[in-house]
Amino acid sequence: MLVAVVAWVLVAVLLATGSFAGKRSVIPPSGVSPACLPTTLNHAATLSGTSVDVSPAPNTDTANPATQISFLGAPAAEVREVSVEGSSSGRHPGREVAYFQGDGASFVPDRPFDVGERVLVRAILGPPGSQRPRSFSFRVATPYPTAGIAGFPNPPAPPSAYQSFVSAPGLRPPVLGVTAADRDPAAGDLFMTVGPGPGEAGPLIYSPTGRLVWFEDLPKGLNAENLSVQRYGAQDDLTWWRGHVLALGFGQGEDIVMDRNYRTIATILAGNGYQADLHDFQIAPGDVAYVSVYNVMRCNLASVGGRPNGVIVDTAVQEIDMKTGMVRWEWHSLDHVGVAESHAPVPTTPVPWDCFHLNSIDPEPGGDLLISARSTWSAYQLRGGSGRILWRLAGTNGSFRAGPGAETAWQHDARMQPDGGITMFDNGSNPRVHDQSRGVRVAIDTTHNTTRLLRAYPHPAGPLLADSQGNMQTLPNEDVVLGWGAVPSVSELGKGGGLLFDAHLPPGSSSYRAFRFPWNGRPAWPPAVSARLLAAEDSIAVFASWNGAGDVASWRVLAGSEPASLRSRATMPASGFESSVIVPGAYADVAVQALGSSGQVLATSPTAQVQKPPIPPPSG
Repeated sequence: MLVAVVAWVLVAVLLATGSFAGKRSVIPPSGVSPACLPTTLNHAATLSGTSVDVSPAPNTDTANPATQISFLGAPAAEVREVSVEGSSSGRHPGREVAYFQGDGASFVPDRPFDVGERVLVRAILGPPGSQRPRSFSFRVATPYPTAGIAGFPNPPAPPSAYQSFVSAPGLRPPVLGVTAADRDPAAGDLFMTVGPGPGEAGPLIYSPTGRLVWFEDLPKGLNAENLSVQRYGAQDDLTWWRGHVLALGFGQGEDIVMDRNYRTIATILAGNGYQADLHDFQIAPGDVAYVSVYNVMRCNLASVGGRPNGVIVDTAVQEIDMKTGMVRWEWHSLDHVGVAESHAPVPTTPVPWDCFHLNSIDPEPGGDLLISARSTWSAYQLRGGSGRILWRLAGTNGSFRAGPGAETAWQHDARMQPDGGITMFDNGSNPRVHDQSRGVRVAIDTTHNTTRLLRAYPHPAGPLLADSQGNMQTLPNEDVVLGWGAVPSVSELGKGGGLLFDAHLPPGSSSYRAFRFPWNGRPAWPPAVSARLLAAEDSIAVFASWNGAGDVASWRVLAGSEPASLRSRATMPASGFESSVIVPGAYADVAVQALGSSGQVLATSPTAQVQKPPIPPPSG
């Protein structure tokens, strides 16, 4: 068992760091890769003399062949006569799509650009009477194909690691072991994911007692990450990522929004030829979403000690119009952060270099963004629109002098707090820099350019070291929830650091982030029921569940000799995800009704036939 635990912790490490290179998972490109390391940094997306921000950014070398041309900051009617011409592919006709928000438009070319070519964009911008011609250019990158890159293995989990249910035989969620009982019930349920790793993968909601509330079992090969609750429109909805996790340490998939009935009400795709990455998905006001994107591209790394036929992992932030699917704005790390800031060594073997590793995006009320990069040990405050870096929190070129204990390493989940402080999950490991992982809250003094550690949150019961993943959530009462990522545990700590709740998934599991939110789901599907005639054939055992329901107080059992004769025969308290009771009588058909706290009927299951006990084999 210890060997299996170590192996799967290693898998979780590789998931976050991108250091995995299976013998058949990465094939080096032939020939010398094109130059891609920029000679200047901090490319401004704002066109000179205008308030319009464009992407691809002027003079970038990171554009995907399938990119749109985005104009943000003026009504679509003020973006006219867009002309796009590739240096080798020629003129590109296309269509202009206005943003739902009314502040811009994307020009969508009818066909992709050629790799390596320079693209010239011309347009007439401005209101009538003040229109001016503007132009900018960018270069198209050479993507590195990821189709042949391996994912993570998914062996069966041992029976002791998962739950099984008679009424829902297709669900096998992991057991959540509660090691410190909840002292803050107002914080709500636990929101986690499981996978990649052994067993079934999917998003999970548990009660604070460890009872399963909801599990969506995904098809083999798919994973879920980042289950959370966010405001979309006028309601709180579930949000999460679904897709394939590559062994390079990032995801290719889509972001999901579900209502309280677990119905998908929005599917958010990345644009410009990319797929949405697993690391973050944030909804901002105005039907705008921010998604992380990993852009793997060929790059000559000889100038920094790497291979001339190298590959680099450039990470990007996309601002998406959730109504039209258009990319409103796109920011690339390679345009703004020098590769010399990376703590990830330049590979001398044919492995893509994950020199930045974007792992969180935090939109601010004024339009700026706070992002976290694991490989540079830094968080960056970006000016919304232009994309210019306003300051760096820590890292090689940090803008502030760190006070005692304020240093972080390999961190995740940088979040700006209302008072201007910043919280992060400080992994401190892979390779090890600190003795334990912890949550931190840091104050920034922009007058004296210093940072000060306000509070550190290590695990009170003893040091935990999370080589990968993890997050820190600040609750409304200023308690904090720590998801320990690869360990894998979830804890709630009080403002002073005392332990208020602690639980863990089985060894070998991982949950990228963990949260607590009040939640009252009401599934769109009916409850499930199963019943068995007991061996004596004078009673039946009835099992009932309702995947996703959090407000079932009790169950009413309806049974009869045929569906038309179903009558109330018993009630039973809701004792967990699945409740069961023995009902006297050899009934042939059964159904259940989920009852609320006042005895009201919430939903009724379909009628199921009572299963007869198997006929024993003949003796002798």
